[in-house]
Amino acid sequence: MKWSRFLLATLAVFVASSLLNFVIHGLLLKSAYGSSEDLMRTPADSQSHAIYLLVGFLFFSIGFVWIFIAGVNQSPWINQGLHYGALMWLVASVSRYVIYYAIQPWPLGTVVEQIGLELVMMLILGVLVAAFYRTKASV
Repeated sequence: MKWSRFLLATLAVFVASSLLNFVIHGLLLKSAYGSSEDLMRTPADSQSHAIYLLVGFLFFSIGFVWIFIAGVNQSPWINQGLHYGALMWLVASVSRYVIYYAIQPWPLGTVVEQIGLELVMMLILGVLVAAFYRTKASV
């Protein structure tokens, strides 16, 4: 494994996932979350826990890149990225929000929005990491 490539890919996924999560959950779904305030931290409490979001995004990014490089193959890199993004969406997003829906009283519409928006995010992240590993020889 080329550590410099791994670290750059991880950093790129970390930055992109942090920004995309902010756009999705901090902007696009803000009003939907406002209607479920009883399930959320207060704004002040959220601010005091913001570092944990970044730590979580960092661990996600390390795992996301690490799992990708284990399966790099000779198919076109863009196809690999889209395929990988879709698979990670099933594992990391769909499963999570369906479980949340089962244990917390989230509105179904909010869950569907979360899942749909995160599909776009995961496809973007999959293509991003695939761009760092365009051929098996570059792992």
